[in-house]
Amino acid sequence: MTIPPDLEQAPVICPEQTVIEDWIDYNGHLNMAFYNVIFDRGVDHVYDLLGIGAAYAQSGQGSCFTMEVHLNYLSELSLGDRVFVHFQLLDYDSKRVHFFEQLYHQAEGYLAATSEQIGMHVDMQTRRSAPFPDPVIESLEQLKQAHSGLAVPPQVGHVIAIPKRAKPGA
Repeated sequence: MTIPPDLEQAPVICPEQTVIEDWIDYNGHLNMAFYNVIFDRGVDHVYDLLGIGAAYAQSGQGSCFTMEVHLNYLSELSLGDRVFVHFQLLDYDSKRVHFFEQLYHQAEGYLAATSEQIGMHVDMQTRRSAPFPDPVIESLEQLKQAHSGLAVPPQVGHVIAIPKRAKPGA
């Protein structure tokens, strides 16, 4: 089995999106919640390419649910900004995918945010975790091989905490 050409990219470049007025908050920039919307649309694109996206969920067979997200806000985005997401598969097993997404400003090229996530494949009849279909596992393996040469982004695996300060005089 061969994966779709878009999945051979390392990383996968997701379709461009535009920051709309409804997403702007009282600070005059993209509200934090809508960074997640943009990242979610990016992963939806990749899930569609893998055959586990919207059509798969609507079939009643299965879907992927988000288990955990670590988001880093690095730079502001404003109304009308065109952006795109890079998707990098970090790992997978029979039921889960671990991936990293980077959100870039289209015109200026800067990295605006990153999102590290774990997704779980779910049988929609039982609403419990279940193994991916064999063709999806094959595609995930090919995707992982395609992404194996990518550097692991520095934000991967970060723990959220306030750094401890040195005691005065220490």
